Amino acid sequence: MKLNLSYSEFCSIVDGSILSGPSNGIVQQISYDSRKSYSKKETVFFALQGNFRDGHNFISSAHENGISCFIISKSQDHFYDDATYILVDDTLRALQKLAQSHRQKFSYPIIAIAGSIGKTTIKEWVYHFFSSKFRVSRSPKSYNSQIGVAISLLNLHEECDFALIEAGISKPGEMDNLAQMIQPDYGILTSLKLSHKDHFGSLDEMIQEQIKLFKHVKQTIISSTIQLSSSDLSAINASKIVDSDFSKEMLHFPFSDKGSIQSGIIAMATARFFSCLDLEAIKSLPRLALRLETFEGIDNSLIINDTYNLDLEALVYSLEHQLALAEKKKRIVIVGLDKEHLHLEELIIKQIDSFTPDEIHIVHPEEPPVISVKDAVVLIKGTRASEMEKFANKLKLKHHKTILEINLSALRHNISIFKSFLLPKTKLLAMVKAQSYGAGLEKIALFLEKLGLDKLGVAYSDEGLELRKAGVKIPILVMNPEEDGFETCIRYQLEPAIYSFEQLNDLTHELIASNIQDFPIHLKFDTGMNRLGFETSDVPKLVEYIQAQPEVKIESVYSHLADADNQKDPHFTQFQISQFNLVCEELTQYFPKFCRHLLNSEGIINYSSAQLDMVRVGIGMYGISKSPEIAKKIVPVLKWKSVVSQIKTIEKGESVGYSRTFISDKSYTIAIIPLGYADGFKRSLSNGNGGVYILGNYCPTIGRVCMDMIMVDVTGISAKVGEEVEIIGENQTLEKLATKLETIPYEIMTSISNRVHRVYIEE
Repeated sequence: MKLNLSYSEFCSIVDGSILSGPSNGIVQQISYDSRKSYSKKETVFFALQGNFRDGHNFISSAHENGISCFIISKSQDHFYDDATYILVDDTLRALQKLAQSHRQKFSYPIIAIAGSIGKTTIKEWVYHFFSSKFRVSRSPKSYNSQIGVAISLLNLHEECDFALIEAGISKPGEMDNLAQMIQPDYGILTSLKLSHKDHFGSLDEMIQEQIKLFKHVKQTIISSTIQLSSSDLSAINASKIVDSDFSKEMLHFPFSDKGSIQSGIIAMATARFFSCLDLEAIKSLPRLALRLETFEGIDNSLIINDTYNLDLEALVYSLEHQLALAEKKKRIVIVGLDKEHLHLEELIIKQIDSFTPDEIHIVHPEEPPVISVKDAVVLIKGTRASEMEKFANKLKLKHHKTILEINLSALRHNISIFKSFLLPKTKLLAMVKAQSYGAGLEKIALFLEKLGLDKLGVAYSDEGLELRKAGVKIPILVMNPEEDGFETCIRYQLEPAIYSFEQLNDLTHELIASNIQDFPIHLKFDTGMNRLGFETSDVPKLVEYIQAQPEVKIESVYSHLADADNQKDPHFTQFQISQFNLVCEELTQYFPKFCRHLLNSEGIINYSSAQLDMVRVGIGMYGISKSPEIAKKIVPVLKWKSVVSQIKTIEKGESVGYSRTFISDKSYTIAIIPLGYADGFKRSLSNGNGGVYILGNYCPTIGRVCMDMIMVDVTGISAKVGEEVEIIGENQTLEKLATKLETIPYEIMTSISNRVHRVYIEE
C-alpha cells in the first residue's frame, strides 16, 4: 500500500498528536507485526491491543527491524531519539480511520460481503467470474475482522474496476465501524445463523446488526435461505432475493455438497447481475483451500502445504505465515508453475525475495521437484494442486492414513474465550504436559508462545528441556520435578514446583553447588486434593527456611482445586479457596511480592472471583468443558480421521475378525479401516460397542478391534475405498466417545498413539 502522507496529514486523519520525535516525516505503509523487516523508514507501526498481545510491548522489536514511527495509545517509559511517537485514543480506531480515509480516494464500486458462512468462498468465486472482464481488488484470504477489513481497504489502489470486501462480526455493535469504513455500493448477504462464536441473543438481533452494512447500497444480493421481514427489507435501500433459475448453470457446476451449491448460486447471481456469468468460468470454479495445513516432514523439516492458488496477494500472506513459524530456522519456498502462470515468474520471485528466504525453487511444468528440505520450514505453493500435493505428501514424516487434525485457529478462539472471563491484569498459564494432551508438545507450545501467553506448565523437567531445545523462551513451570531433574531446571531456566522440605533441601544443595542465588521456585500447597503439596501448617517452617536461604526466591504460590466443575455444591471448592487465601495472607507478611494461582479451566468459569494473579488453562483450550455456559462458546480443536482401506461383502454364517466373535446373520457390507488399539481406538469398542462415521452415517464395529485395523458395518452406504472416516469430529465428539469408553476426554486424548500423524490447521 502506498499512502504518501505527511505526519501532519496523517495525524489529522487519525486524530493523533506527535508526542515525541521528528515531526517532518512521510507515511507510506503501515505495520502491526514487529517480526517483519522493513527497509524504508516511511513505515508506521500501530501498537494494537488484542486478546493475547499488546503491540506496545513490541515497539523495541519493530524499531530493530527498521521502523521509526509508532502509533501508540499510552505513554512509554523509553523513547528512541530517532523515532516519532504519535499518540491516539485507540490504536485500532486510528487504523480504521486511516482505512476509511484511504477508501474515500476511490470511486469504483465496492461490493461488501457479509453473513455467517461462505463469505470467503463467495468472494473468491465472484472474483473468478469478474477477473476475465474487470480488474478487481479483494480482501486477502479471510480478512474480515475489525483489523482485517481495515487492512483490506488500505490495499485498494487506482488500477481497479471493482473491490470485494468481506465483513465479519460476532457481537452487537461491530458492524457500525465496518460500515463506516467500507461504505459499500453493493452488498451480498450469504446466510445467517447463530453459532458458538456469536454473542447475539437471537437471530433477529443478528439480522439487525448485519443489515446495517447495506442501508445505503444500490443493490443487495441476498441468499434465498434467509427469510427477512418486510421491515428488514425496507431498511435496506434496495434488495434482490436470489430466486432466479440456475438449473442450466448447475449442470456445469463442479461441486455437489450443499454448502458449495448455496455459495455457488449466490456467486452466480452476483455475476449475472454484473453481466459476468460465463459457462466456462462455472466449469473452472476452483475448490478453495481456506486454511494452511502444517505437518512434520522428513529430515527434521516442517511443511506448509498451501497449494490452493498462485495469486500474488495470497502468496504474501503465505510467506508471512512461514516467517512467523520459522523464526530463526532455515526457510525454503517451493513454487510450482503451470503454463498459464509462467509469465509471472519474475514477479513471483521478486515477491518472495522481499521476505529473504534462504532458498527459492521455481518448479516448471513437466519438471519433477527434487529438493532437499533438511532442517527447514518449507512453504509449498502452486496452481497445479494435484502435483504439488503429491510432492508435499512425499515429504511427510509419517504416511499412516489415520491422522489427528489440530485446528490452531480453534485453539486461539478458545483461549480468547477463557481470557474474556479474566481481568486485564490476570496472567494466563497454559498446561502442555503429556505432549500437550496428545496434540503435540513442541508445536502447541510454540503456538501458545506466539499468542502471548505468560507461562507454560509441564509435568517433568524433560518436557521443559524439549521445549527449550525447540526454541520456547517464555517461563516454564515444572509441576513434578524429580531430584535428578533439578540440574536440568537450573541449566535451562525451568521453574520447579516445590511441594516438600526434602525436595526444597535437594534443590538448595544443587543451587549452592552451582553458586546461584534468587532461583525462582513455585510453592505448592495441598488445600484438599490430598496429592502433592505442603500442608497449610508448614508455612512458619517454610518462611524460616526461605529467609535463611538466598539461593531461592518465591516466584509463585499455588494449589489445585479438586471439585471445580461441581456447580451444584460449591462448598468444598469455597473451602479450598479460603484455605489458600489464608496461606497467601500469612506468606505475604514476609514475602510481599509473589504470584498466586489456583484456578484451572473449570475454575476460571465457575469461580472467576478467585482468579487472583494468574490462572491455568488446560483441557478447556481444546474445547472441552462441563460448564453449559462455556461449552456454547468454545469449539473442538481435534478431529481424528482415517480412510477406508477396503470394502467387502460377507454372507450369512461368515465370521469377522479374531476369535470369530461376530457371526453374520445376513449379508453385510463391511469396510476395513487402518485404525486399531495401537492407535488408541480401544479394544473395548469391539462388536458394536463403538463405531465411526462415514458419509455422515454411524457405522458400528463388527468383530474385535485389532491392533492395526477395525471392521465396520457400511451396509446400505455408498462408501468407497479412500472414503474419509470420522473417529472424532462433528458427529462423534470427544465427549461422546469418552462416554462409550466410560472414561474422560483426557484419557482418550493422551492415548492417541504417536504413530497417528499430527496435522496442524490454521483457518
